[in-house]
Amino acid sequence: AHFSSNAIPFPEIIELNVGGQVYITRYSTLTSVPDSLLWEMFSQKSTKGLARDTKGRFFVDRDGFLFRYILDYMRDQQLVLPDHFPERGRLQREAEFFNLPELVKLLAPKISKQNSLGDEGCPSDPEDSSPGIDSARSLGSLGAAAATCASLVPGAMDGKRSGFITIGYRGSYTLGRDSHTDAKFRRVARIMVCGKTSLAKEVFGETLNESRDPDRPPERYTSRYYLKFTFLEQAFDKLADAGFHMVACNSTGTCAFAHEQTDDKIWTSYTEYVFYRE
Repeated sequence: AHFSSNAIPFPEIIELNVGGQVYITRYSTLTSVPDSLLWEMFSQKSTKGLARDTKGRFFVDRDGFLFRYILDYMRDQQLVLPDHFPERGRLQREAEFFNLPELVKLLAPKISKQNSLGDEGCPSDPEDSSPGIDSARSLGSLGAAAATCASLVPGAMDGKRSGFITIGYRGSYTLGRDSHTDAKFRRVARIMVCGKTSLAKEVFGETLNESRDPDRPPERYTSRYYLKFTFLEQAFDKLADAGFHMVACNSTGTCAFAHEQTDDKIWTSYTEYVFYRE
């Protein structure tokens, strides 16, 4: 009865499907930033113009992973990101799409009046992209910013740059009826290296096999390098010596073959370790 003349057509709790990720939040959260895209969507007098998925949830065709930070910001207008967050540039693009100018400002790299870097630090390195006028301009500006960083950050002139390196390997092991694992499960055929070419060469030097991607420019990224040795601990030692530390790891496994008579199952796995140097 309170909304008899201007009834709100949305429930208090709203389900969203953003790029395949489901979010449940309050109507007041989605309308907390006036003139934002979500405010415009959920301030309408009718829901007819809004896209829905097959289960009736409101659908937004954007990055479902990054939307969690958009939603967090809309709850209290504060930005809190994990340490070593690698998606800052993409999140800024999402903030621009959702028309959140204050969040865009918080995500933009800053240099203080005392010519020292703000909390954001040096901008991330450019990703691989097709050449064009816009990308050339972006690379030019990033190059200028990188030069500024090199002159301002202590230790930057010693040639050590920040960045991520991921190493991965594929393996297999057998699980039998007695659940004992084959003792050879840690035999590694090849250790793969993903990351910026210049960082990979700095860390692994002559032990890096570049035959699958021999002419990669130093500032580009590759996922085709691998190491000439097969000991994970040796790779860890080289990364630690170069100032990297592990920030994440993951592993997946699938049953590739099952023996009908013995119940033995051969599992294949892929494991990645992510290292970062500030």
